Amino acid sequence: MITFVKKVLTMVDSFNQIAIGSDHAGFVLKEQIKHFLASSGIGFQDYGTHSEESIDYPDIAHPVAKAVQSGEYRYGILICGSGNGVAIVANKYKGIRAAICWNEDIVRLARQHNDANVLVLPARFIDTASGLQFVQVFLATGFEGGRHQKRVEKITENL
Repeated sequence: MITFVKKVLTMVDSFNQIAIGSDHAGFVLKEQIKHFLASSGIGFQDYGTHSEESIDYPDIAHPVAKAVQSGEYRYGILICGSGNGVAIVANKYKGIRAAICWNEDIVRLARQHNDANVLVLPARFIDTASGLQFVQVFLATGFEGGRHQKRVEKITENL
């Protein structure tokens, strides 16, 4: 799966692909994901936090969402204890579709049906192996378009 993910990302473009950030509750998982990304040759930018010291999740979620919204990064990964806080912040940005994912099926459907561009992981409810698997599935799964395209368009039509 790792080789496939890397191939998919490098076919699209060569700039950094992922903006990643977490609060203190997601720090350990974020560091493991960064190691996976680096060892897979997938570019990323870490927006913090850089320790397990308490931090306010909006301070991390805002810059990650802005980086994806601007097109500087193709995808974002946000991690906090429940996933709710960072998802609420990220989804305030037009064009951001942040999905809280806790199992592989949810990850796959978030990409296929919702064209999610920010993966949100609830660090207190998943283990590291699952989190790493979810990142791989997220990056390897495409948007199906078709009937889902009009639904995705309706998300922002009144903004």
